Amino acid sequence: MKHSRQEKIEALGKVIDTLDILRVECPWDRKQTNESLRPNTIEEVYELCEALINNDNPNIAKELGDVLLHILFYSRIGEEKGEFDIADVADRLNKKLIFRHPHVFGDVNVNNAHDVELNWEQIKLKEKDGNKTVLSGVPVSLPAMIKADRIQEKASNVGFDWEERHQVWEKVKEELAELDREVESLDHDRMEEEFGDLFFSLINAARLYHINPENALEKTNRKFISRFNYVEAKAKEEGRSLKEMTLAEMDSLWNEAKQIERGK
Repeated sequence: MKHSRQEKIEALGKVIDTLDILRVECPWDRKQTNESLRPNTIEEVYELCEALINNDNPNIAKELGDVLLHILFYSRIGEEKGEFDIADVADRLNKKLIFRHPHVFGDVNVNNAHDVELNWEQIKLKEKDGNKTVLSGVPVSLPAMIKADRIQEKASNVGFDWEERHQVWEKVKEELAELDREVESLDHDRMEEEFGDLFFSLINAARLYHINPENALEKTNRKFISRFNYVEAKAKEEGRSLKEMTLAEMDSLWNEAKQIERGK
């Protein structure tokens, strides 16, 4: 469904008006703070991510609305403190977009999206309130896998990367060999370190082949859940629990689940 620019502005204005009323008249909305909202915000973002992975457009629209509510809520709290409001948020965003796209709003020439990425970090370093170092813009609280991907991407944007992407596989093999040696020694701390190095190198390989490691792992998680649920359901049909089945029997059902998936 398409709406005119004016309809979009009016719809956003209605939400702001509704939130203003709730902030005054609803006991729950009235007591919320930045600190109390934060856990809910994280949950809403993850729910949006799930809808995006499922390519569920109705739910994407719904979850975007929930995330938008939190943006407006934080802006309302900022307004009450006399620090900023939604207009300040939008104005800063607009200025940032213009500043970071000199190839559109300025006289910088680029040939493709990769050129834009290469310029991105240098542009951010020049911002008045930008990052002091290339990696300082990576949030400390990011999940480790996403953080590793962002670290590698930012390093790549300033030229710290493999000359040819296939070279990364030698690094993966090297890290796997180092882990193998530590596994033999059963030194927990060293094994943990080498597992981390191996994960980091695999995430790097995924980036070089344009694979989102978070999405790839989540698809595997869902695939495992689907197959495991099939095994469990088949066991129940036989009046048995998984603990009563042998590994060979479960493996056979697992392979059945794989064949069904391939058939689909």
